[in-house]
Amino acid sequence: MSTSIQRYHIGPRLAEIVVHNNTVYLAGQIAETLDKDARGQTEEVLAAIERLLNEVGSEKQKILSATIYLADMSDYDAMNDAWSTWVVPGHTPARATVEARLADPRYRVEMVVVAAL
Repeated sequence: MSTSIQRYHIGPRLAEIVVHNNTVYLAGQIAETLDKDARGQTEEVLAAIERLLNEVGSEKQKILSATIYLADMSDYDAMNDAWSTWVVPGHTPARATVEARLADPRYRVEMVVVAAL
């Protein structure tokens, strides 16, 4: 049995969204406004995630897992404050948060999510 793979916003290195078997995979999301602090960048990233999920008929309540990359773990509380305000109580996904050197030193946070369609 063949299942289709749908890709959205395809670029030379990645697609922003891939949908397969009723599962939505988002590429790592980063803030566009790089002079914001960790909370501000997190809020921007979460808004982008919500927008992308909505584009394919999903929503933040359907997020199955989230991996959060922080440039500095000292930003954990600021990121978590924004996350806790955004996430829907009772619909929290599996989650991991790790410190990582991100592609641009101005990035404070990057998030990767997998959601149900």
